[in-house]
Amino acid sequence: MPVTDVHRTVDAVFKLESAKILATLTRMVRDVALAEELAQDALVAALEQWPTSGVPDNPGAWLLAIAKRRAVDHIRRSQRLERKQEQLAHELDPAGADREPEQDDVLRLMFISCHPLLPTQERLALTLRLLGGLTAGEIARAFLTGEQTITQRIAAAKRTLADAQVPFELPPGAELAERLASVLEVIYLIFNEGYAATSGDDLMRPGLTLEALRLGRLLAELAPREAEVHGLVALMEIQQSRAAARTGPSGEPVPLHEQNRGRWDQLLIHRGFTAMLRAREIGAAPGPYVLQAAIAVSHAQAASAEDTDWVQIAALYEALARLLPTPVVQLNRAVAVAHAHGPQQGLDLVDSLTSDPALQDYHRLPGVRADLLFRLGRSAEARREFERAAQLTRNVAERAFLHRRAQEITTTDAQGPTLGQAAQDFLTRDDLTPSSLRSYTQTLRRLCRSLGERQPLHALTPQQVAQVFATTWTDAAATTWNRHRSAVRSFCAWAGLDDLTADLERRTGPGHATRPLSPTQLDALFSRTGLPLRERTLWRLLHESGAGVTTVLSLNVEHLDLEDRRARTGSTWVSWRSGTARLLPALLSGRTRGPLFLADRRPAPARMPAAADLCPDTGRRRLSYERAEYLFKQATKPLDAAANGYTLSRLKP
Repeated sequence: MPVTDVHRTVDAVFKLESAKILATLTRMVRDVALAEELAQDALVAALEQWPTSGVPDNPGAWLLAIAKRRAVDHIRRSQRLERKQEQLAHELDPAGADREPEQDDVLRLMFISCHPLLPTQERLALTLRLLGGLTAGEIARAFLTGEQTITQRIAAAKRTLADAQVPFELPPGAELAERLASVLEVIYLIFNEGYAATSGDDLMRPGLTLEALRLGRLLAELAPREAEVHGLVALMEIQQSRAAARTGPSGEPVPLHEQNRGRWDQLLIHRGFTAMLRAREIGAAPGPYVLQAAIAVSHAQAASAEDTDWVQIAALYEALARLLPTPVVQLNRAVAVAHAHGPQQGLDLVDSLTSDPALQDYHRLPGVRADLLFRLGRSAEARREFERAAQLTRNVAERAFLHRRAQEITTTDAQGPTLGQAAQDFLTRDDLTPSSLRSYTQTLRRLCRSLGERQPLHALTPQQVAQVFATTWTDAAATTWNRHRSAVRSFCAWAGLDDLTADLERRTGPGHATRPLSPTQLDALFSRTGLPLRERTLWRLLHESGAGVTTVLSLNVEHLDLEDRRARTGSTWVSWRSGTARLLPALLSGRTRGPLFLADRRPAPARMPAAADLCPDTGRRRLSYERAEYLFKQATKPLDAAANGYTLSRLKP
């Protein structure tokens, strides 16, 4: 067999068998990262031997046998033979009466790769790597990100699991429901990214939807008595059945009510109905996925869009909102209510969501609002909302569709300057200092995203601006709040507008200072495993010292007094407690001078910093305020109900 054919065969076999192989190896060596290394060794052996010996009759079993031998060799080399003797005999004896089923191993691997300890993006990457057999490059292409980013996420996830010593076992009964919910969430996130891509040129990424379906079906086999598992499978099967009808000839989205239902895949619909029946036969109270599947079933049962039972769907969404009261569920409920009881009732529900920070930049909110406004005859407002939705979406196909919807609406409103045009003219003046330009840009960009670039300038109201401030900067420090308020006042004066900050009080005093993180939030942050040493040390030091971020980032190694737990920077002393004291020696790692907190990479020759900001030992520059702030926001998104993350200033006690 040609070498290229062997390579393709090995890749195909590994994708099919990777979950079983990695699960078995993880049970043997109790280490996900090591299990993957051993599996790779087996792949190398196949690439070396199969071109001459031929592909075995059962290539999956061959790979598993080789990998298990590698695992046994590792255990022996690690001098754990005596403690592992019984386990080794068990693993190598295929006729063993008490052999642990491989299916249970795969289920354990699912629970580990979707462990709630891991951030969402790491769970997604690790699941596709371990259970889907996808390479880092394949995952990166699926999510339109860099291969190095995916590799780092996978490595970080493995490190977190190893540091936390997560056992390779099924969760106990008390934790099973919560842990199962995490697995279902990961599978559905993978499906949704394929079904309605958040970015890129195409509306769908079939590779992700098919992989999510495969994982869902596998989980249904492994956990046949879990109604929510079958509910998720039913939901995905029925949604995937519409794939061929969801796009037009040029890849443009086709709304559900305009789809040619004759193109819906009846086999997938039948599978979805079957999974739904299994969920109902179990007899448990309907959970979120079963309710969403019931909504999908209702759509699939309608012979035409006009036959859809919207009253039933609205009732199902109401039940879903009681179990899962998220803003997105409430938005979907508003759509159903609009179809069942009229667009005004739906619009009232949508308008009640406009102040929710979680939906601030969610393109479907103005998209739904635009559709309801159009149905109510408010064409000019509808056009502006379609344009705002197009501005917010990162998907090219969806953006083109929304722009087209806007252009199809003709209005008789008198044309005049828009918010976007005026903001651009204001910011391109030549009398602004760099710092003023940066400040004004942040404020006006937020107004344009929240109100729409096509918003007529003369129609802006203080109430609209006040809502943007309430949604975006409610928790901001007084200085931040007042800076944005001043920017709006300057813009109004330049544009000849009435004061749009009339409903915004100027903040003064400590009463409006940034709220510190609560003890519960701090415990959740500091107890997380897998965080880089630099970040853990910086955050501890900021919290224990109460010093400003700029002050702490300006610290140098040579100014540290580790014994007295303090350091001098300029005329300021910074002191810390035991938490920071435990971390600092490892962070220093033998360094005796230069910045305490270093950037990840060396600077490019064209961007060389001052000598005081460069480490003479490593050549790396001082960690910047902007980078430190970004990393903290990313790390604290799980702690923030709005999923925006927090600023470093909230570490101050």
